[in-house]
Amino acid sequence: MVEVTLIAAVSADGFISCGRGIPWDLPEDKKHFRAYAEKKWLLLGRVTHSEMSGWFRDHQPLVMTRDAGCKVTPGQCVASVEEALHLAESADQPELLVCGGSQIYAEAMPFADKLVITHVDRILGAGLPFPKIHRQSWEPVSRIIHGTDALHDISFEIITWRRVAALPGAGWTVGEAA
Repeated sequence: MVEVTLIAAVSADGFISCGRGIPWDLPEDKKHFRAYAEKKWLLLGRVTHSEMSGWFRDHQPLVMTRDAGCKVTPGQCVASVEEALHLAESADQPELLVCGGSQIYAEAMPFADKLVITHVDRILGAGLPFPKIHRQSWEPVSRIIHGTDALHDISFEIITWRRVAALPGAGWTVGEAA
């Protein structure tokens, strides 16, 4: 069975971007992303694939799109998360790494087993949202805290979340007061 992991950098108010591109420069987070994504199959949208042009080395990008005539290099097009999972499973891949954008994250969240989220200490106010991380469905299993320094004008923490059995009743949402 293929493990589905969503990886993203998310603002304190729940956004991944103000429209296009990443709205912050966090070299240590980039290094973490590259190390985590190394040699993995990636599921991403057409725009995200285009924005990451030149980045793919040892990856198998699967571009999710409604365009039946889609052609991408490198990689291949898929119509759904289920199709991407089928391809990854057929190739005996242990993990499918979902890299965005917003709509792809939303469609993949029900399939997710793990989240690797860089929680960025910045308010964007609007933009492209990341799906809510409801505390009753997820538990943090590791945390890397990074304050500001000469290379980082924004503090952040990278938290790995594992899905747990949903509990009855409303839980708090990450980013809201407990």
